[in-house]
Amino acid sequence: MWRASRTLERARVEPLKRSVRCNVSTLQPFNGFALYEVLLGVAIFAFGVLALGRAVENCINASTLTAEENRVRLILSNRMAEVQTTPGLPDTSKEYSVDTGYGKVQVIQTSTPAGLKDDNDAELAGMHLVRLTAKWKRAGTAQSQQIEFYVYRSG
Repeated sequence: MWRASRTLERARVEPLKRSVRCNVSTLQPFNGFALYEVLLGVAIFAFGVLALGRAVENCINASTLTAEENRVRLILSNRMAEVQTTPGLPDTSKEYSVDTGYGKVQVIQTSTPAGLKDDNDAELAGMHLVRLTAKWKRAGTAQSQQIEFYVYRSG
């Protein structure tokens, strides 16, 4: 019986001890990051946040510019529809202002005979070339957009 209990004692295995990470210069246990590592991580994070902020700012500016140009395009399109549906000859010269959410837009309309000729070199009567020009300021810089179209009025 004594022999069986001794065999059991020898069969007992102790668990392996984990190796402890040590700082090479001081041979003390390594419990965290050094200050320069933390500062480097914070600096990288700060640059990332700044870059992300700049990207968001650029996206907001681009969407504002797109909305402003779409509004001007809509003003010109509406005026073109008015000229095309109004009976009679279009006005030879007309100016008016439209107040948008982005500032005043000045719309200038000019109309001239188109001067188009047919195969026999005869001028086509009743064809008028209409130019619509929109002018506005964006951040103190003059901007403009123009469309041209033909209107036919018989008589």
